[in-house]
Amino acid sequence: MKSHMEKWMFYALLAMVFAGVTAIFAKYGLEEVDADLGLFIRTAVIFALVLAAAWSGGSLRQFSSLTGKHFALLGASGLTAFLSWIYYFRAIKEGPVTYVAAIDKASIVVTLVLAFILLREPLKPQVLIGGGLILAGMLVLVWK
Repeated sequence: MKSHMEKWMFYALLAMVFAGVTAIFAKYGLEEVDADLGLFIRTAVIFALVLAAAWSGGSLRQFSSLTGKHFALLGASGLTAFLSWIYYFRAIKEGPVTYVAAIDKASIVVTLVLAFILLREPLKPQVLIGGGLILAGMLVLVWK
């Protein structure tokens, strides 16, 4: 029996691994560095690399076809990412990365709820159970 992983799942697994490593690099990098300055450096690197990827892949040619809706929604996504990152960096600067990462990753529960409500994605039992386990795991890790 031959099975293959769908491309989106492979990308998601890579994102998971890199996000986990990112937290450790950031925690070490913030030693004796202000959290906002650390985030600025990280974001500058991200900006340069994303621009290079978009340019080399030809994605920038689509820029003129973007609508106001695209700009508004992607801009809102940028704003919420900014808020998430700034508070995440401040949290890992001050606290243990294990707790901060657990709380941050529980954002999956927020995403699931919004995906059900706004995107009308199916409410499957495995998603509900998985989301519940994520929430329970976060609560176990931060329970004092």
